[in-house]
Amino acid sequence: MIEVNDLEKSFGDTKVLKGISTVCHEGKTNLIIGRSGAGKTVFLKSMVGLHQIDSGEIVYDGRRLGAMDDDERKDLRMEMGMVFQGNALFDSLNIEDNVTFALSMFSDMSESERLDRANFCLKRVNLENQNKKLPAELSGGMQKRVAIARAISMNPKYLFCDEPNSGLDPSTAIVIDNLLQEITQEYNITTVINTHDMNSVMEIGDHIIYIKEGKKAWEGSSDELLTTENEAIVDFVYSSELFKKIRAKL
Repeated sequence: MIEVNDLEKSFGDTKVLKGISTVCHEGKTNLIIGRSGAGKTVFLKSMVGLHQIDSGEIVYDGRRLGAMDDDERKDLRMEMGMVFQGNALFDSLNIEDNVTFALSMFSDMSESERLDRANFCLKRVNLENQNKKLPAELSGGMQKRVAIARAISMNPKYLFCDEPNSGLDPSTAIVIDNLLQEITQEYNITTVINTHDMNSVMEIGDHIIYIKEGKKAWEGSSDELLTTENEAIVDFVYSSELFKKIRAKL
């Protein structure tokens, strides 16, 4: 579980996050949504410690991020997995080496143990027997699955995903959504996903946080989103004709 309490962050004279509080639960897909420039990415990066916040606190299962020393922060980062928007795979390394990269750097596993772990993770994302291929030899969806395999290689307690469906066709995006939800539930991970994809919101949105102009304007489940009367989220979600039709049928 990750608790965020009254989080504020500014860049110069521009206040980006304005007192956001929420709780991201384990075993759940926690989605951050909002318009471009609302503060979603800054919020996600602040949660993982990439931005130094101005005030507030972030608590990982009772451990306050702001009170940690360097060694404690390093230990926490070992419990995190990250799926980047652009995948961030190493082009010169094959798939197997991409997945075992963190294991080689931060674990005391033997070479055979690292290989076993890589094979397990690749099998979990349905990429068996792809070990020796380079990222450029794979489709965008397959590269994203490699990124997920790498993110779970260290058995993370917390999984962060920045626009995991960016650049993917709708059918592949659904595959990625389902995979993230399955992994979250199977391993009881606290998963936080920054997304623009409303299909993701409706399909896997266990807990949704809507940020508007740096503030939390609404939160709830995908079911609650369909029936809410909150003007901010209604204006954001039902700006599309598809969701107007869905709402009209309720």
